[in-house]
Amino acid sequence: MVMASSMSLKLACVVVLCLVAGVNLSQGAITTCGQITSALAPCIAYLRGNGAGSVPGNCCSGIKSLNSAAQTTADRQASCSCVKTVAGTVSGINLSLASSIAGKCGVNIPYKISPKIDCNSVK
Repeated sequence: MVMASSMSLKLACVVVLCLVAGVNLSQGAITTCGQITSALAPCIAYLRGNGAGSVPGNCCSGIKSLNSAAQTTADRQASCSCVKTVAGTVSGINLSLASSIAGKCGVNIPYKISPKIDCNSVK
């Protein structure tokens, strides 16, 4: 059970990571992992739930701004690394919701969301 929720958390964070890998905060480069974490924090309650209802607007706003912010490969790879690191600290994430949240927010992510993603392969 503990292992499953740890994996869920990691996958959810990787999902967020992939979302962030397409990141750009207020049309500027991503500068800190804290910015990424703050932008995605509104998504955590939804990702811990059962998927009833729509994704919170502030969650989608964070995903969209991160997607816009990641202008370069370096930005996307740094975002990926941040999300992977932070993923290990969040528990109870619904992996199914995590894998679909970007699409529900109207953001297309061109890679598979997985806790095993190699951030160096993110372009």
